[in-house]
Amino acid sequence: MSLDKPDKSGPNLDTVSVLDERGSRKYVYPADAKGRWSRLKPWVYTILIAVYVALPFVHIGGHPAVHIDLPDRRFYLFGATYNSQDFYLAFFVLTGIGFALIVVAALWGRLWCGWACPQTVFLDGVFRRIERWIEGPASKRRRLADGPFTGEKVIKGALKHAIYLALSVAIAHVFLAYFTSVDTLGAMIEDGPAGHMGTFMWAAIFTAIIYGNFWWFREQLCIVICPYGRLQSVLQDRDTINVQYDYARGEPRGKVRAKELDASVGDCVDCGRCIAVCPTQIDIRSGPQLECIGCAYCIDACDDIMTKVGRPTGLIRYDSLAAIEDGKRRSFKRPRVIAYAIAGLILVVVSTIVMSRNDTFEVNVLRVQGAPYTLTDATIENTFRVHVVNKRNGHTLFKLAPADGFADVLFLPQTDVELDTFQGRELPVFAKVPLQHYKHGMEVHLTVTDTSTGEVEDVAVAVLGPRRPVRKAKAHEDDEHHGDEGDRHHGDEGEEKR
Repeated sequence: MSLDKPDKSGPNLDTVSVLDERGSRKYVYPADAKGRWSRLKPWVYTILIAVYVALPFVHIGGHPAVHIDLPDRRFYLFGATYNSQDFYLAFFVLTGIGFALIVVAALWGRLWCGWACPQTVFLDGVFRRIERWIEGPASKRRRLADGPFTGEKVIKGALKHAIYLALSVAIAHVFLAYFTSVDTLGAMIEDGPAGHMGTFMWAAIFTAIIYGNFWWFREQLCIVICPYGRLQSVLQDRDTINVQYDYARGEPRGKVRAKELDASVGDCVDCGRCIAVCPTQIDIRSGPQLECIGCAYCIDACDDIMTKVGRPTGLIRYDSLAAIEDGKRRSFKRPRVIAYAIAGLILVVVSTIVMSRNDTFEVNVLRVQGAPYTLTDATIENTFRVHVVNKRNGHTLFKLAPADGFADVLFLPQTDVELDTFQGRELPVFAKVPLQHYKHGMEVHLTVTDTSTGEVEDVAVAVLGPRRPVRKAKAHEDDEHHGDEGDRHHGDEGEEKR
Protein backbone atom coordinates (compact mmCIF):
# COMPACT_ATOMS: atom_id res chain seq x y z
CA MET A 1 0.00 0.00 0.00
CA SER A 2 1.28 3.41 -0.89
CA LEU A 3 2.00 5.72 2.03
CA ASP A 4 2.24 8.83 -0.09
CA LYS A 5 0.45 11.86 1.28
CA PRO A 6 -2.90 12.77 -0.24
CA ASP A 7 -3.09 14.18 -3.71
CA LYS A 8 -3.50 17.96 -3.54
CA SER A 9 -4.37 18.45 -7.17
CA GLY A 10 -8.09 18.75 -6.36
CA PRO A 11 -8.63 21.89 -4.28
CA ASN A 12 -6.35 24.88 -4.61
CA LEU A 13 -4.63 25.11 -1.22
CA ASP A 14 -3.22 28.54 -2.05
CA THR A 15 -6.65 30.14 -1.69
CA VAL A 16 -9.40 30.00 0.90
CA SER A 17 -11.88 27.24 0.16
CA VAL A 18 -14.89 29.57 0.05
CA LEU A 19 -13.33 31.85 -2.59
CA ASP A 20 -13.43 31.27 -6.32
CA GLU A 21 -10.62 31.83 -8.83
CA ARG A 22 -11.36 35.57 -8.95
CA GLY A 23 -11.30 35.91 -5.16
CA SER A 24 -15.07 36.34 -4.84
CA ARG A 25 -16.92 34.70 -1.98
CA LYS A 26 -18.75 31.47 -2.81
CA TYR A 27 -21.95 31.01 -0.83
CA VAL A 28 -21.88 27.59 0.78
CA TYR A 29 -24.75 25.10 0.55
CA PRO A 30 -23.60 22.11 2.63
CA ALA A 31 -25.37 18.83 2.02
CA ASP A 32 -27.00 16.82 4.77
CA ALA A 33 -24.95 14.17 6.55
CA LYS A 34 -26.32 11.15 8.37
CA GLY A 35 -24.47 9.25 11.05
CA ARG A 36 -23.75 8.99 14.75
CA TRP A 37 -22.18 12.45 15.07
CA SER A 38 -24.98 14.07 13.07
CA ARG A 39 -27.55 12.45 15.35
CA LEU A 40 -25.72 13.59 18.49
CA LYS A 41 -25.26 17.22 17.47
CA PRO A 42 -28.95 18.32 17.72
CA TRP A 43 -29.04 17.12 21.33
CA VAL A 44 -25.89 19.06 22.20
CA TYR A 45 -27.18 22.17 20.43
CA THR A 46 -30.54 21.93 22.19
CA ILE A 47 -28.93 21.72 25.62
CA LEU A 48 -26.60 24.67 24.95
CA ILE A 49 -29.38 26.88 23.55
CA ALA A 50 -31.63 25.95 26.48
CA VAL A 51 -28.91 26.98 28.94
CA TYR A 52 -28.38 30.28 27.10
CA VAL A 53 -32.10 31.10 27.18
CA ALA A 54 -32.74 29.86 30.73
CA LEU A 55 -29.94 31.62 32.64
CA PRO A 56 -31.62 35.07 32.71
CA PHE A 57 -34.97 33.51 33.66
CA VAL A 58 -33.81 31.14 36.39
CA HIS A 59 -33.58 32.87 39.79
CA ILE A 60 -31.17 31.85 42.52
CA GLY A 61 -31.57 33.62 45.84
CA GLY A 62 -34.03 36.12 44.42
CA HIS A 63 -31.84 37.21 41.51
CA PRO A 64 -31.20 35.86 37.98
CA ALA A 65 -28.60 33.13 37.75
CA VAL A 66 -26.46 35.48 35.62
CA HIS A 67 -27.12 39.22 35.72
CA ILE A 68 -24.50 41.81 34.77
CA ASP A 69 -26.00 45.06 36.02
CA LEU A 70 -23.64 47.60 34.45
CA PRO A 71 -25.53 50.84 35.37
CA ASP A 72 -25.50 49.97 39.09
CA ARG A 73 -22.16 48.13 38.86
CA ARG A 74 -23.59 44.99 40.41
CA PHE A 75 -23.08 41.41 39.27
CA TYR A 76 -25.03 38.29 40.17
CA LEU A 77 -23.47 34.94 39.33
CA PHE A 78 -25.21 31.71 40.38
CA GLY A 79 -26.25 33.03 43.77
CA ALA A 80 -23.06 34.99 44.47
CA THR A 81 -23.13 38.78 44.40
CA TYR A 82 -20.33 41.14 43.44
CA ASN A 83 -19.94 44.87 42.98
CA SER A 84 -17.51 47.08 41.06
CA GLN A 85 -14.77 46.64 43.66
CA ASP A 86 -14.82 42.90 42.91
CA PHE A 87 -14.23 43.42 39.21
CA TYR A 88 -10.66 42.20 39.53
CA LEU A 89 -12.10 38.70 39.95
CA ALA A 90 -13.11 38.84 36.27
CA PHE A 91 -9.42 38.42 35.48
CA PHE A 92 -9.47 34.92 36.95
CA VAL A 93 -12.74 34.03 35.18
CA LEU A 94 -11.54 35.20 31.77
CA THR A 95 -8.10 33.65 32.28
CA GLY A 96 -9.72 30.37 33.22
CA ILE A 97 -11.93 30.36 30.11
CA GLY A 98 -9.00 31.22 27.84
CA PHE A 99 -6.79 28.61 29.45
CA ALA A 100 -9.52 25.96 29.11
CA LEU A 101 -9.83 26.72 25.38
CA ILE A 102 -6.06 26.36 24.98
CA VAL A 103 -6.08 22.97 26.73
CA VAL A 104 -9.03 21.79 24.64
CA ALA A 105 -7.23 22.86 21.46
CA ALA A 106 -4.05 21.04 22.49
CA LEU A 107 -5.89 17.82 23.32
CA TRP A 108 -8.86 17.72 20.95
CA GLY A 109 -8.25 20.41 18.34
CA ARG A 110 -11.34 22.26 17.09
CA LEU A 111 -13.75 20.48 19.43
CA TRP A 112 -15.05 23.79 20.81
CA CYS A 113 -15.50 25.24 17.33
CA GLY A 114 -17.40 22.28 15.94
CA TRP A 115 -19.60 21.52 18.93
CA ALA A 116 -20.02 24.39 21.41
CA CYS A 117 -19.15 27.72 19.78
CA PRO A 118 -22.27 29.96 19.66
CA GLN A 119 -21.58 30.65 15.99
CA THR A 120 -21.76 26.93 15.18
CA VAL A 121 -24.61 26.19 17.58
CA PHE A 122 -26.99 28.80 16.16
CA LEU A 123 -25.88 28.59 12.51
CA ASP A 124 -25.80 24.81 12.23
CA GLY A 125 -28.44 24.02 14.82
CA VAL A 126 -31.04 26.67 13.98
CA PHE A 127 -30.61 28.83 10.88
CA ARG A 128 -29.38 26.19 8.42
CA ARG A 129 -32.09 23.80 9.59
CA ILE A 130 -34.72 26.42 8.83
CA GLU A 131 -33.12 26.94 5.43
CA ARG A 132 -33.27 23.21 4.69
CA TRP A 133 -36.85 23.00 5.93
CA ILE A 134 -38.04 25.81 3.65
CA GLU A 135 -35.85 25.45 0.54
CA GLY A 136 -34.97 21.77 0.55
CA PRO A 137 -31.62 19.93 0.19
CA ALA A 138 -28.38 21.54 -0.99
CA SER A 139 -28.96 20.97 -4.72
CA LYS A 140 -32.39 22.63 -4.64
CA ARG A 141 -31.13 25.52 -2.52
CA ARG A 142 -28.33 26.20 -4.98
CA ARG A 143 -30.62 26.05 -8.01
CA LEU A 144 -33.13 28.33 -6.31
CA ALA A 145 -30.45 30.88 -5.44
CA ASP A 146 -28.89 30.85 -8.94
CA GLY A 147 -32.19 30.81 -10.79
CA PRO A 148 -34.40 33.74 -11.85
CA PHE A 149 -36.92 35.42 -9.59
CA THR A 150 -40.08 33.35 -9.51
CA GLY A 151 -43.07 33.19 -7.24
CA GLU A 152 -41.57 30.20 -5.42
CA LYS A 153 -38.27 31.99 -4.86
CA VAL A 154 -39.94 35.15 -3.54
CA ILE A 155 -42.32 33.29 -1.20
CA LYS A 156 -39.68 30.96 0.20
CA GLY A 157 -37.16 33.77 0.52
CA ALA A 158 -39.64 36.04 2.31
CA LEU A 159 -40.65 33.27 4.72
CA LYS A 160 -37.05 32.34 5.44
CA HIS A 161 -35.93 35.91 6.11
CA ALA A 162 -39.00 36.65 8.23
CA ILE A 163 -38.14 33.70 10.48
CA TYR A 164 -34.47 34.73 10.46
CA LEU A 165 -35.41 38.23 11.57
CA ALA A 166 -37.76 37.00 14.30
CA LEU A 167 -35.09 34.65 15.66
CA SER A 168 -32.52 37.45 15.56
CA VAL A 169 -34.83 39.68 17.60
CA ALA A 170 -35.37 36.90 20.14
CA ILE A 171 -31.65 36.08 20.46
CA ALA A 172 -30.77 39.77 20.83
CA HIS A 173 -33.37 40.32 23.56
CA VAL A 174 -32.22 37.25 25.48
CA PHE A 175 -28.69 38.66 25.32
CA LEU A 176 -29.92 42.01 26.64
CA ALA A 177 -31.70 40.20 29.49
CA TYR A 178 -28.28 39.28 30.86
CA PHE A 179 -27.65 43.00 31.42
CA THR A 180 -31.10 44.38 32.29
CA SER A 181 -32.89 41.38 33.86
CA VAL A 182 -35.97 39.80 32.31
CA ASP A 183 -38.46 41.80 34.40
CA THR A 184 -36.85 45.13 33.58
CA LEU A 185 -36.57 44.27 29.90
CA GLY A 186 -40.24 43.22 29.82
CA ALA A 187 -41.26 46.53 31.35
CA MET A 188 -39.16 48.40 28.79
CA ILE A 189 -40.82 46.50 25.94
CA GLU A 190 -44.27 47.37 27.31
CA ASP A 191 -43.33 51.06 27.64
CA GLY A 192 -42.11 51.20 24.05
CA PRO A 193 -38.90 52.49 22.46
CA ALA A 194 -39.57 56.17 23.20
CA GLY A 195 -39.00 55.79 26.93
CA HIS A 196 -35.91 53.61 26.62
CA MET A 197 -34.22 54.72 23.43
CA GLY A 198 -30.74 53.60 24.52
CA THR A 199 -31.82 50.03 25.20
CA PHE A 200 -33.91 50.00 22.03
CA MET A 201 -30.90 51.05 19.94
CA TRP A 202 -28.76 48.32 21.46
CA ALA A 203 -31.49 45.77 20.68
CA ALA A 204 -31.69 47.03 17.09
CA ILE A 205 -27.90 46.89 16.66
CA PHE A 206 -27.64 43.37 18.08
CA THR A 207 -30.54 42.22 15.92
CA ALA A 208 -28.91 43.60 12.78
CA ILE A 209 -25.57 41.98 13.61
CA ILE A 210 -27.12 38.59 14.38
CA TYR A 211 -29.35 38.68 11.31
CA GLY A 212 -26.53 39.70 8.94
CA ASN A 213 -24.16 37.14 10.42
CA PHE A 214 -26.43 34.10 10.25
CA TRP A 215 -27.99 35.03 6.93
CA TRP A 216 -24.95 36.16 4.92
CA PHE A 217 -21.62 36.27 6.75
CA ARG A 218 -21.82 32.77 8.24
CA GLU A 219 -18.57 30.76 7.93
CA GLN A 220 -16.61 33.94 7.18
CA LEU A 221 -16.70 34.75 10.89
CA CYS A 222 -14.70 31.60 11.63
CA ILE A 223 -12.29 32.09 8.75
CA VAL A 224 -11.74 35.85 8.71
CA ILE A 225 -12.52 37.26 12.18
CA CYS A 226 -12.22 34.62 14.89
CA PRO A 227 -8.70 34.66 16.42
CA TYR A 228 -9.12 31.26 18.04
CA GLY A 229 -9.18 29.52 14.68
CA ARG A 230 -5.98 31.24 13.59
CA LEU A 231 -4.23 30.19 16.80
CA GLN A 232 -4.94 26.52 16.19
CA SER A 233 -1.70 25.95 14.29
CA VAL A 234 0.40 26.92 17.31
CA LEU A 235 -1.86 25.23 19.86
CA GLN A 236 -1.83 21.81 18.19
CA ASP A 237 0.86 19.22 17.52
CA ARG A 238 1.08 15.77 15.93
CA ASP A 239 -0.60 14.16 18.95
CA THR A 240 -3.68 16.40 18.96
CA ILE A 241 -6.92 14.51 18.38
CA ASN A 242 -8.70 16.08 15.44
CA VAL A 243 -10.71 15.21 12.35
CA GLN A 244 -8.14 13.36 10.23
CA TYR A 245 -8.11 11.61 6.89
CA ASP A 246 -6.19 8.31 6.98
CA TYR A 247 -4.22 8.85 3.78
CA ALA A 248 -2.12 5.75 4.48
CA ARG A 249 -5.24 3.68 4.01
CA GLY A 250 -7.10 5.87 1.51
CA GLU A 251 -4.39 6.68 -1.05
CA PRO A 252 -4.10 6.36 -3.95
CA ARG A 253 -7.73 7.05 -4.67
CA GLY A 254 -9.72 5.03 -7.14
CA LYS A 255 -13.19 4.07 -8.15
CA VAL A 256 -15.04 1.24 -6.44
CA ARG A 257 -14.02 -1.45 -8.90
CA ALA A 258 -10.47 -0.18 -9.27
CA LYS A 259 -9.44 -1.90 -6.04
CA GLU A 260 -10.58 -5.22 -7.42
CA LEU A 261 -8.19 -4.80 -10.34
CA ASP A 262 -5.29 -3.27 -8.40
CA ALA A 263 -4.66 -4.14 -4.77
CA SER A 264 -2.51 -1.02 -4.27
CA VAL A 265 -5.52 1.28 -4.73
CA GLY A 266 -6.68 2.83 -1.47
CA ASP A 267 -10.13 2.75 0.11
CA CYS A 268 -11.05 6.31 -0.89
CA VAL A 269 -13.40 6.13 -3.87
CA ASP A 270 -13.03 9.88 -4.56
CA CYS A 271 -16.77 10.46 -4.33
CA GLY A 272 -16.42 14.01 -2.97
CA ARG A 273 -19.08 13.44 -0.37
CA CYS A 274 -16.82 14.76 2.42
CA ILE A 275 -16.55 18.07 0.56
CA ALA A 276 -20.28 18.28 -0.13
CA VAL A 277 -21.25 18.11 3.56
CA CYS A 278 -18.48 20.41 4.81
CA PRO A 279 -19.82 23.79 6.03
CA THR A 280 -16.63 25.51 4.82
CA GLN A 281 -16.27 23.42 1.63
CA ILE A 282 -12.75 22.15 2.31
CA ASP A 283 -11.31 18.83 1.23
CA ILE A 284 -10.26 17.12 4.46
CA ARG A 285 -8.12 14.74 2.40
CA SER A 286 -5.68 17.60 1.76
CA GLY A 287 -4.65 17.62 5.41
CA PRO A 288 -5.27 20.06 8.30
CA GLN A 289 -6.57 23.44 7.11
CA LEU A 290 -7.48 26.76 8.67
CA GLU A 291 -11.10 26.53 7.51
CA CYS A 292 -11.80 23.18 9.19
CA ILE A 293 -13.90 23.66 12.33
CA GLY A 294 -13.97 19.99 13.34
CA CYS A 295 -17.71 19.55 12.86
CA ALA A 296 -17.32 15.78 12.05
CA TYR A 297 -19.87 15.81 9.23
CA CYS A 298 -17.22 14.49 6.85
CA ILE A 299 -16.76 11.52 9.19
CA ASP A 300 -20.42 10.58 8.92
CA ALA A 301 -20.47 11.14 5.15
CA CYS A 302 -17.39 8.96 4.59
CA ASP A 303 -18.62 6.22 6.94
CA ASP A 304 -21.90 6.13 5.03
CA ILE A 305 -20.07 5.65 1.72
CA MET A 306 -17.70 3.03 3.18
CA THR A 307 -20.67 1.06 4.48
CA LYS A 308 -22.35 1.16 1.07
CA VAL A 309 -19.26 -0.10 -0.77
CA GLY A 310 -18.54 -2.77 1.85
CA ARG A 311 -15.32 -1.32 3.29
CA PRO A 312 -14.38 -0.59 6.94
CA THR A 313 -15.51 2.73 8.35
CA GLY A 314 -13.11 5.20 9.93
CA LEU A 315 -11.29 6.36 6.81
CA ILE A 316 -12.01 9.85 8.16
CA ARG A 317 -12.15 9.85 11.95
CA TYR A 318 -11.19 11.59 15.15
CA ASP A 319 -7.52 10.71 15.52
CA SER A 320 -4.04 12.21 15.75
CA LEU A 321 -1.61 12.68 12.91
CA ALA A 322 0.99 10.67 14.83
CA ALA A 323 -1.43 7.73 15.15
CA ILE A 324 -2.11 7.75 11.41
CA GLU A 325 1.56 8.00 10.42
CA ASP A 326 3.25 5.95 13.15
CA GLY A 327 0.42 4.03 14.78
CA LYS A 328 1.16 5.66 18.17
CA ARG A 329 -1.27 7.85 20.05
CA ARG A 330 -0.32 9.94 23.05
CA SER A 331 -3.23 11.79 24.61
CA PHE A 332 -1.96 13.12 27.93
CA LYS A 333 1.66 12.00 28.32
CA ARG A 334 3.08 14.96 26.44
CA PRO A 335 5.31 17.81 27.66
CA ARG A 336 2.88 20.57 26.71
CA VAL A 337 -0.05 18.79 28.34
CA ILE A 338 1.96 18.33 31.55
CA ALA A 339 2.92 22.01 31.44
CA TYR A 340 -0.73 22.95 30.92
CA ALA A 341 -1.74 20.76 33.87
CA ILE A 342 0.78 22.43 36.16
CA ALA A 343 -0.22 25.91 35.00
CA GLY A 344 -3.89 25.03 35.38
CA LEU A 345 -3.34 23.72 38.91
CA ILE A 346 -1.56 26.94 39.87
CA LEU A 347 -4.40 29.00 38.38
CA VAL A 348 -7.03 26.98 40.27
CA VAL A 349 -5.17 27.31 43.58
CA VAL A 350 -4.61 31.05 43.21
CA SER A 351 -8.19 31.66 42.06
CA THR A 352 -9.60 29.62 44.93
CA ILE A 353 -7.55 31.51 47.52
CA VAL A 354 -8.45 34.92 46.08
CA MET A 355 -12.15 34.19 45.70
CA SER A 356 -12.41 32.56 49.12
CA ARG A 357 -11.09 35.76 50.65
CA ASN A 358 -13.72 37.85 48.94
CA ASP A 359 -15.78 39.45 51.70
CA THR A 360 -19.55 39.26 51.91
CA PHE A 361 -19.63 42.90 52.96
CA GLU A 362 -17.50 46.01 52.64
CA VAL A 363 -16.48 48.54 55.26
CA ASN A 364 -15.00 51.92 54.36
CA VAL A 365 -14.02 54.68 56.76
CA LEU A 366 -14.73 58.26 55.71
CA ARG A 367 -13.72 61.44 57.52
CA VAL A 368 -16.22 64.21 58.00
CA GLN A 369 -15.63 67.49 56.23
CA GLY A 370 -14.06 70.33 58.18
CA ALA A 371 -11.31 70.25 60.80
CA PRO A 372 -9.49 66.89 60.90
CA TYR A 373 -9.57 66.85 64.72
CA THR A 374 -10.73 68.84 67.72
CA LEU A 375 -8.32 69.66 70.55
CA THR A 376 -9.65 70.29 74.05
CA ASP A 377 -7.92 70.65 77.41
CA ALA A 378 -7.85 66.91 78.02
CA THR A 379 -8.54 65.02 74.74
CA ILE A 380 -8.08 64.88 70.99
CA GLU A 381 -11.35 64.06 69.24
CA ASN A 382 -11.73 62.62 65.69
CA THR A 383 -15.06 62.10 63.94
CA PHE A 384 -15.55 59.39 61.29
CA ARG A 385 -18.28 57.85 59.21
CA VAL A 386 -18.19 54.08 58.76
CA HIS A 387 -19.81 53.05 55.45
CA VAL A 388 -21.09 49.45 55.53
CA VAL A 389 -22.26 47.74 52.28
CA ASN A 390 -24.04 44.37 52.29
CA LYS A 391 -22.80 42.16 49.43
CA ARG A 392 -24.66 39.05 50.53
CA ASN A 393 -27.70 37.91 48.62
CA GLY A 394 -30.25 38.66 51.31
CA HIS A 395 -31.24 40.79 54.30
CA THR A 396 -28.46 40.98 56.91
CA LEU A 397 -27.90 42.53 60.35
CA PHE A 398 -24.47 44.04 61.02
CA LYS A 399 -23.08 44.92 64.44
CA LEU A 400 -20.39 47.53 65.08
CA ALA A 401 -18.31 47.52 68.26
CA PRO A 402 -14.92 48.79 69.51
CA ALA A 403 -12.18 46.19 69.21
CA ASP A 404 -10.57 44.77 72.34
CA GLY A 405 -8.72 47.49 74.22
CA PHE A 406 -10.51 50.41 72.54
CA ALA A 407 -13.80 50.52 74.44
CA ASP A 408 -12.70 53.64 76.34
CA VAL A 409 -11.61 55.42 73.17
CA LEU A 410 -14.31 54.68 70.56
CA PHE A 411 -17.92 55.80 70.95
CA LEU A 412 -20.63 54.51 68.58
CA PRO A 413 -24.07 56.15 68.81
CA GLN A 414 -25.52 53.35 66.64
CA THR A 415 -24.14 49.81 66.78
CA ASP A 416 -26.72 47.80 64.73
CA VAL A 417 -27.71 48.28 61.12
CA GLU A 418 -29.93 46.10 58.87
CA LEU A 419 -29.17 46.12 55.14
CA ASP A 420 -30.63 44.47 52.04
CA THR A 421 -28.50 43.20 49.17
CA PHE A 422 -26.06 45.90 48.02
CA GLN A 423 -27.65 48.40 50.39
CA GLY A 424 -25.20 50.66 52.23
CA ARG A 425 -25.38 53.02 55.18
CA GLU A 426 -23.03 55.38 56.97
CA LEU A 427 -22.75 55.32 60.77
CA PRO A 428 -21.00 57.96 62.92
CA VAL A 429 -18.02 56.99 65.08
CA PHE A 430 -16.15 59.23 67.55
CA ALA A 431 -12.60 58.61 68.74
CA LYS A 432 -11.57 60.46 71.93
CA VAL A 433 -7.93 59.99 72.92
CA PRO A 434 -6.48 61.56 76.10
CA LEU A 435 -3.68 64.02 75.41
CA GLN A 436 -1.18 62.12 77.52
CA HIS A 437 -1.84 58.89 75.51
CA TYR A 438 -1.77 60.39 72.04
CA LYS A 439 1.13 59.56 69.72
CA HIS A 440 1.54 60.66 66.15
CA GLY A 441 0.43 57.86 63.76
CA MET A 442 -1.55 55.91 66.35
CA GLU A 443 -4.58 53.86 65.28
CA VAL A 444 -7.80 52.75 66.89
CA HIS A 445 -9.71 49.60 65.88
CA LEU A 446 -13.36 48.68 65.60
CA THR A 447 -15.05 45.48 64.43
CA VAL A 448 -17.97 44.96 62.04
CA THR A 449 -19.74 41.60 62.35
CA ASP A 450 -22.06 39.96 59.83
CA THR A 451 -24.54 38.20 62.11
CA SER A 452 -25.72 35.89 59.30
CA THR A 453 -22.32 34.33 58.65
CA GLY A 454 -20.36 35.31 61.73
CA GLU A 455 -17.73 36.98 59.55
CA VAL A 456 -15.85 39.71 61.41
CA GLU A 457 -13.77 42.47 59.87
CA ASP A 458 -11.32 44.51 61.90
CA VAL A 459 -11.14 48.14 60.77
CA ALA A 460 -8.16 50.29 61.64
CA VAL A 461 -8.59 54.07 61.81
CA ALA A 462 -5.70 56.52 62.07
CA VAL A 463 -6.17 59.18 64.73
CA LEU A 464 -5.10 62.65 63.65
CA GLY A 465 -3.65 65.21 66.04
CA PRO A 466 -0.91 67.84 66.41
CA ARG A 467 2.56 66.74 65.40
CA ARG A 468 4.21 68.73 68.26
CA PRO A 469 3.87 67.04 71.67
CA VAL A 470 0.95 68.74 73.37
CA ARG A 471 2.26 68.35 76.92
CA LYS A 472 5.55 70.18 76.24
CA ALA A 473 3.85 72.92 74.32
CA LYS A 474 1.36 73.46 77.13
CA ALA A 475 4.15 73.47 79.76
CA HIS A 476 6.06 76.10 77.79
CA GLU A 477 2.95 78.28 77.63
CA ASP A 478 2.45 77.85 81.42
CA ASP A 479 6.06 78.95 82.10
CA GLU A 480 5.57 82.09 80.02
CA HIS A 481 2.32 82.81 81.89
CA HIS A 482 3.97 82.44 85.30
CA GLY A 483 6.88 84.66 84.18
CA ASP A 484 4.50 87.48 83.26
CA GLU A 485 2.72 87.22 86.61
CA GLY A 486 6.05 87.35 88.45
CA ASP A 487 7.12 90.50 86.63
CA ARG A 488 3.82 92.18 87.45
CA HIS A 489 4.20 91.16 91.14
CA HIS A 490 7.70 92.64 91.44
CA GLY A 491 6.54 95.82 89.76
CA ASP A 492 3.75 96.23 92.29
CA GLU A 493 6.17 95.75 95.15
CA GLY A 494 8.41 98.49 93.75
CA GLU A 495 5.56 100.93 93.56
CA GLU A 496 4.60 100.19 97.17
CA LYS A 497 8.18 100.91 98.30
CA ARG A 498 8.16 104.20 96.48
